[in-house]
Amino acid sequence: MKKLIYIALICLLCNKTSAQIHEIGVFAGGSNYIGDVGSTQYINPNAPAFGLLYKMNRSPRHSLRFSITMGGLKADDLKSSIPSRELRGFKMKNNVTEVSGGIEFNFFEYDLHNSRYSGTPYVFTGINYAVFDLMYIDADKEAKEYTNGSSLVIPMVVGYKKNIAAQWNLAAEIGVRYTFSDNLDGSNPENGKYSQYRFGNFNSNDWYVFSGLSLTYTFGKNPCFCD
Repeated sequence: MKKLIYIALICLLCNKTSAQIHEIGVFAGGSNYIGDVGSTQYINPNAPAFGLLYKMNRSPRHSLRFSITMGGLKADDLKSSIPSRELRGFKMKNNVTEVSGGIEFNFFEYDLHNSRYSGTPYVFTGINYAVFDLMYIDADKEAKEYTNGSSLVIPMVVGYKKNIAAQWNLAAEIGVRYTFSDNLDGSNPENGKYSQYRFGNFNSNDWYVFSGLSLTYTFGKNPCFCD
């Protein structure tokens, strides 16, 4: 019994300390917005996005992931396939900066020290916090900023990652973000001073998407993934 307890304690300590392999890296790609202005395509990157990310690999199947990402959001009714939007002709530009934290889950075991487990699809979700401009669209059909805003965001990310060299990992992913704001595009200004400029569907919040590649460097002690 004492031996079993001793072995269990070693496995627990191994998972809590030296088993934690860390990754740090960069993300680069594109961003797009879905709302009351412009195209309604979900994956349609039309502005640059970039960021920094960190992962703490807790097992071959999951990791804790934290990141900060910045991207442009822009839309033009003239590029929409909806006739009423084409006739309206509104345009908007915004920028979003998000801080993210959550869990990344691997469909297959991903052990950076074992070549048999060097690639896998994955999903990520958690809680994000985004900062952006609050706007309204005036009679000139251009979005005008009047203050800064923020919102909690729910990310839904899918991707595929591969160990491409010793300690280096490359991943491609698409991440849809649901916001709790209906004014990334100036359609629903919260300030009553601009209520005359409200338009669109007030029962549907805005979304944005980050699509791109990440490159991470792995460091930390060789893991002891105790099963």
